[in-house]
Amino acid sequence: MAKHFLECFARFARTNLFPHKMPGYAAVTVSLKPVGAPPGDATAEQMRILADLAERYSFDELRVTHVQNLVLPHVRLDDVPAVWAALVEAGLATANAGLVTDIIACPGMDYCKLATARSIPIAQEISKRFADPERQALIGKLGIKISGCINACGHHHVGHIGILGLDKAGVENYQITLGGDPGDLTALGERLGPGIDGDQVPDAIERIVATYLDLRAGDGEAFIDTVRRVGLDPFKDALQPGEPIRAAA
Repeated sequence: MAKHFLECFARFARTNLFPHKMPGYAAVTVSLKPVGAPPGDATAEQMRILADLAERYSFDELRVTHVQNLVLPHVRLDDVPAVWAALVEAGLATANAGLVTDIIACPGMDYCKLATARSIPIAQEISKRFADPERQALIGKLGIKISGCINACGHHHVGHIGILGLDKAGVENYQITLGGDPGDLTALGERLGPGIDGDQVPDAIERIVATYLDLRAGDGEAFIDTVRRVGLDPFKDALQPGEPIRAAA
């Protein structure tokens, strides 16, 4: 049991802790992306707990990020284990910041009158596909962003993998883009091919990821770097229905 907790804490520290300009401190990302849940949701009780943690451990400061997560920006390194333990108890210790299950999704047709397709259920199904923490670590940094209409509230256009939901003759249809980047090398994603039905999206994402794992230059090459190096062509078959492509051993 102790070993399991140590492994969980180490995983959280690797993914959700970020450097602080002051020695001895870190910024702690609180992921609101538990596997299979609507991205960005938190209960009133969880927010009360986070407010208490901010007051006690982060100079009374808690920040909301554009990626639908929260940040305790000024946590002493010595206090990180206590913060993590409190997050575990509150169901807020998901160790996936920046990974494939840290999906940005707009409300989509479930909550937005402007939307032309659903976003949240698609995000939930993709998250379930990549639930295994070891598999997420193997894949590495990968930003998936989903919008339920062309207003792009889910930032799909700058997702490493972007998903845009549209209405096609009364049927929800999803366009997949690759190569977007919101970082220093800002880029808009390019459309991979024709739109696909919603129930085909999780399989398509799985095939895209498997293709990346097969093509990347060593374990250190991030998804976006592989896409820049090889282009879109090797990924286009991923939109075709069929068995997911399996990465080479």
